[in-house]
Amino acid sequence: MKMLDQLKTIEEDALATLAAAHDAAGLEGWRVAVLGRKGSLTHALRGLGQLPRDERPAAGAEANRVKDRLEAAFSAHQEVLQQAEIAATLAAEAVDVTLPGRPPSLGRIHPSNAVLRRIYAIFGQMGFQVYDAPDVELDEINFQLLNIPPDHPARDMQDTFYTKDPAVLLRTHTSPGQIRAMRQFAPAPLRVILPGKCFRYEQVTARSEFMFHQVEGLAVGKGITMADLKGTLQEFANQLYGEGRQLRFRCSYFPFVEPGVEVDMDCILCGGRGCRLCKYSGWLEISGAGMVHPVVLRNGGYDPAIYTGFAFGMGPERITMLKHSIDDIRYFFSNDVRFLEQF
Repeated sequence: MKMLDQLKTIEEDALATLAAAHDAAGLEGWRVAVLGRKGSLTHALRGLGQLPRDERPAAGAEANRVKDRLEAAFSAHQEVLQQAEIAATLAAEAVDVTLPGRPPSLGRIHPSNAVLRRIYAIFGQMGFQVYDAPDVELDEINFQLLNIPPDHPARDMQDTFYTKDPAVLLRTHTSPGQIRAMRQFAPAPLRVILPGKCFRYEQVTARSEFMFHQVEGLAVGKGITMADLKGTLQEFANQLYGEGRQLRFRCSYFPFVEPGVEVDMDCILCGGRGCRLCKYSGWLEISGAGMVHPVVLRNGGYDPAIYTGFAFGMGPERITMLKHSIDDIRYFFSNDVRFLEQF
């Protein structure tokens, strides 16, 4: 009878203290004190074996009932606390759906890519297709097949990133794409532009970067003349910078064209009168160009006695700097959001 009274007392006290457990820590403390290995109910159950034989059945049945009730009460109270915690979290983190939405921050097209897309569109209207060439090139294609042998002084103008294999390098210009395009399409006529990144081992300054974009243009066919080159670049300048642009062509030297020219445009800021942007000359350099050298035509698979062609090259970063009066090329690849968000 003493065991039954003890179990009843344990049950009543445990239920009373369980109601006072208002958080997970208090509930865990109750479980350890009552149902744990050293808890009050566990200690009482260990005394069942010491009872007289005739008292054990009744005491054992009562002990199991008490244990089941306390465990059920523990589970029910645990569920109540968990639901209360969830409700409190939802209340604290509630979203007021009546507030106006917060628009996401949208990205912008990089200024170099924006100019590249404009260049694609302009030359696409004139029948040029975009031809992709690799950034990693062979010395043979990057230099030799473009009429620049190993001892040619023009190599000194293009400090080169070589790999461990001396025959493999990062392209210094997009011109090797001319050889790849001609060898793919020869002897059919072709009109392509060759955009991409170039790499030169140069000091990084406001006017030069070790990595930059170029766009090469190439047209090969029968009867192509310098007049076609002039007309193409004139139309390009009119569409990109506005109608009525004036161009001038100055003789220059490039190993892969003959004759070669530098192409200048009247300053878009001062209209040719002279200003800081054009260094008070009235002209801005926009491209290098010329008629494809017969050696290069032959290396590309065309007979220079039958076919002629023209080529030109320009830098999108240079064009963007002219259009927006940007005075430091390093801004393009510094990932400064303050600069990029202006475009």
